[in-house]
Amino acid sequence: MKNKILEHIKINKEKGKKLLSILLDPDKLSLDKIQSTIKKINQQKVDFIFVGGSDVKNGITDSFVKKIKEFTEIPVILFPGDFSQLTNNADAVLFLSLLSGRNPEFLIEQQIKSVPFLKESSIEIIPTGYLLIDGGVETSVQKVSETTPISQSSIDLIVDTAVAGEYLGKQIIYLEAGSGAKKIVGKRIIKAVSENLTIPLIVGGGIKTKEQLKQAYQYGADLVVIGTAFEENNNFLKNLE
Repeated sequence: MKNKILEHIKINKEKGKKLLSILLDPDKLSLDKIQSTIKKINQQKVDFIFVGGSDVKNGITDSFVKKIKEFTEIPVILFPGDFSQLTNNADAVLFLSLLSGRNPEFLIEQQIKSVPFLKESSIEIIPTGYLLIDGGVETSVQKVSETTPISQSSIDLIVDTAVAGEYLGKQIIYLEAGSGAKKIVGKRIIKAVSENLTIPLIVGGGIKTKEQLKQAYQYGADLVVIGTAFEENNNFLKNLE
């Protein structure tokens, strides 16, 4: 079914059912560790596996996703740092536009570069407005994109940027504090953005405890992404039960 992953996210939003994704970075997880990692993910209530990073080397993503698919039926969604990280082996791609920045390379240029591949691909394309929020540390996204994250105190600007993304036709808004963030996206931000959107809201970056996860859900996140916490401790998911 066309757009089945996006529809699944939307239907669960309407039902009030919260979703969880684990983010795996090909630069941080070697191929020989994938089987044991996926085994632990399969044992938990994980809805999606995101794959991507800000500085993944050419060609790695394809073999990385192919290996993941050997060991799980969980849908794999690309969270690419650039167009070179695309692969037909995934189920879908977050077609990201970095709305919080003003670098044309990540607003539209990377998207244009990806078109020849995506036109010939069968993977689901999910238009996504991506907002980088200050997490208290310079992240790899910030370095690679050469953009400044939005201050957590600028709630009106964050809301307006997210709503502009919806008006532009984005199907999902992603609030990201960045990998290894010292500060997660604040609850007031999540609540304000959620109340002003009609489309699903993803929140990620720095979430390392059950309380932080529950807070993100409570204040309006429809899907939460766990990355660094799982990288540092593959048993982290057990603490969420």
